Amino acid sequence: MAEVCHHCGEPLLQPAVRADVDGAARGFCCEGCAAAARWILDARLDDYYRLRSVPAGRVDADAPALAAWDREELLAGHARAVEGGREITVLTDGMRCAACAWLIDRALARESGVLDSTANAITGRIRIAWNPALTTLSQPLARLASLGYRPYLATGEARERARRSERNRDLLRIGLAGIGAMQAMMFAEALYLDTRGEMPLPTRDFFRWITFMVSTPVVFWAGWPFLVGAWHELRGRRLGMDVLIAGSTLLAWAASTIETVRGGVHVWYDAAVMFVFLLLVARQLEQRARGIASAQVDALARARPAFATRELADGSRESVPLDALAVDDIVRVAVGEPVPADGVLLDDDARFEESLLTGESTPVSKHAGDAVYAGTACREHAARMRITEVGAGTRLAELARLVETAQAHRPALARGAERIAGWFVAGLLLAATAVYLWWRAHDPARAFEVTLALLVISCPCALSLAVPAALAAAHGALAKIGVLSVRPDALDRLARVTDVVFDKTGTLGDGKPHLQGVDACIGIDADKALCIAAALERDSSHPLAAAFAHVAGVPTAANLRAVAGQGVEGMIDGQRWRIGTAPFAIGQDDDGAIWLGNAAGARARFAFAERERPDAARAVARLREQGLALHLASGDAAAPVARFAEAVGISDAYARQSPEDKLARVRALQADGRSVAMVGDGLNDAPVLAGADVSLAIGDGAALAQRAADLVLSGSALGNVPAAIAIARRTRRIVRQNLAWAVGYNLLALPLAAAGVVTPWLAALGMALSSLAVTANALRLTRVPSR
Repeated sequence: MAEVCHHCGEPLLQPAVRADVDGAARGFCCEGCAAAARWILDARLDDYYRLRSVPAGRVDADAPALAAWDREELLAGHARAVEGGREITVLTDGMRCAACAWLIDRALARESGVLDSTANAITGRIRIAWNPALTTLSQPLARLASLGYRPYLATGEARERARRSERNRDLLRIGLAGIGAMQAMMFAEALYLDTRGEMPLPTRDFFRWITFMVSTPVVFWAGWPFLVGAWHELRGRRLGMDVLIAGSTLLAWAASTIETVRGGVHVWYDAAVMFVFLLLVARQLEQRARGIASAQVDALARARPAFATRELADGSRESVPLDALAVDDIVRVAVGEPVPADGVLLDDDARFEESLLTGESTPVSKHAGDAVYAGTACREHAARMRITEVGAGTRLAELARLVETAQAHRPALARGAERIAGWFVAGLLLAATAVYLWWRAHDPARAFEVTLALLVISCPCALSLAVPAALAAAHGALAKIGVLSVRPDALDRLARVTDVVFDKTGTLGDGKPHLQGVDACIGIDADKALCIAAALERDSSHPLAAAFAHVAGVPTAANLRAVAGQGVEGMIDGQRWRIGTAPFAIGQDDDGAIWLGNAAGARARFAFAERERPDAARAVARLREQGLALHLASGDAAAPVARFAEAVGISDAYARQSPEDKLARVRALQADGRSVAMVGDGLNDAPVLAGADVSLAIGDGAALAQRAADLVLSGSALGNVPAAIAIARRTRRIVRQNLAWAVGYNLLALPLAAAGVVTPWLAALGMALSSLAVTANALRLTRVPSR
């Protein structure tokens, strides 16, 4: 087995860096990782290597420039005053497990001038409070960067503060409810053990009044979210879970209070406080699943630098706020810094880490003219780029909008479960009334206790949590691999697909057809034909247009019109030209080539070739292993489509498919009872993406295709398609398990409670364990499958 870096786990380069760490010679992939390991050992934080569950991120040997973080204009917008100094929240994409958060907290605590810090491994956020009189902000940030946690600016601070405040309040409610539950159970146990009624009445009443004082804040403060939720449900004339929780809790507390005042036989404070405590814990677990889903989206929307380095006309540079950037500005991106806006690379080559966009942590090589996206990070050496989109027009902003739109909708499966829970509550109330009347007639002393146990133990919390908890965890797993679900029911439909139809150009292919040659020139030379073709394709979004991007001396074309699946026509120097398929461009039979023609007929023929994506064949093989039937539908000619299909391993391939043909092919499969997933990227794929049962758009494709799709692959890795289907199928399986558990539990618990064999506090425990079971089962979905 190849030796790997002791710090980041990557294969060692030769010659490897060697360093004495913890009394042993260790190998490191670079000086950055070696330095990080030495510091961790010297700071006596080497428990980090024992606690971590995954290797750390690779540490860049070159320290990033962090001086901009000390500029007052940045701090004024993102830091806030706290007692003794200032506080800021930053993002990092290097935090991989809870051990990273542990290391960050302790590393920052050793930095002079740092007042407090909190790292959250789920959201990737780090809150730092520091004393400006003792240190600048860039100093603790430099420590983070030296350990592999490069900081990014986290905007939306007001929303983050509100979220943190809500989380702290929830934890406080759980803490209070937990203490109250323990105290109430302790006194209740003493009362339960007095089976012979020998306890003196003053002692019994003392215990009851103590329990009353303990349980009252639990019911009315810790349980406030349930009370408010019940009030909203009743105002909306709905019977939901909160009505049952609040009703049962208030019923137990009120009846116990009355019994305490009048010296009755039983009190049920213990059931009320345990009910509240255990439900709060279950809801906190559900919030954790939702937090995992939204953390990646937060990082998408917020990982932007505060300043950009703009190049002026005389070659000098200036640092400007991001809002001051405009299209066509030339900017420089330092090593390790995030790209400020979408643009085109001007240097010969550079490498960018696109993990926040695509989920792929390996840096991607870019060459002059390649697109570079906001939110990615420059690696290895600085880059120079020309801005093409800023602010809301960037791909980063578009992806964030798509996901926010999806999160605003509730899937049909979740709505269905909520409706069932509503009807279940109504039925349960009727059953409780019947049970109370029966016990009232046969054993009046136990009627209330049995009815209370019935209400508590049959609370449909597990039923209500079963679907949303699973969906939240699944969306978090999808976001981790770079797949964004933008339709509410996309996951459910993806789990049911039987056939996958692929587009070729830009989907299975790399989307960069390269020109192999120009021939059959009639009355025009090859250079002139290239110039005319480039003029016609200049404003086209078709992948073929990129093959003409290098052509110089391009004339101006007017009245351009693109015919989907056919080609482009336009006026150049008063003459109408067409480029595209032979029937479209020159009125002849299709021969598979791209032709240039005018009113006089054919003028030149272009030959193109396209390479398949590196992981196309592997992704196709994995889909076949999943039992799916695969199809290829392309607008290209028969020969290249056949060669391409054979190369990636698809036997069912169709050439010269117009958008209408592709849609008809999908409709034909659907008519045979098949459930079809369409994977495409181009403008002409939008109709078939919308017509398929579920559709996936490649993230670097056309914006219209993304808007028509149900899921968007934020990167270009096709391996995410079978991974997304695997997650969807696991989600469906776990949702079914959760629903079966919730229904089975209620079918078992309801007769037991009605028969009077369950006490109210045992009912609360059983109901809460049921809710925790479905939530824990749903959290299994956060594991990301191999791609």
